[in-house]
Amino acid sequence: MWVYEKKLEFPVKIKNTDPALAKTILSQFGGPDGELAASLRYLSQKFTMVTPEAAAVLNDVTTEELEHRGYR
Repeated sequence: MWVYEKKLEFPVKIKNTDPALAKTILSQFGGPDGELAASLRYLSQKFTMVTPEAAAVLNDVTTEELEHRGYR
């Protein structure tokens, strides 16, 4: 059985909120020019490569981008 605890690894104390900065940060992660979109573009381009070496490079780049997002 698994127990899910919604708990941060490191405590965070926010003194002042900044919605504009929060919006910018979120767009960099999940927006059209963010890391998730980039990793999905690399993944789709991998299947159009002519040589296995080029596909392998794009696979490595995709893996690295997904690691930035925390998908493991």
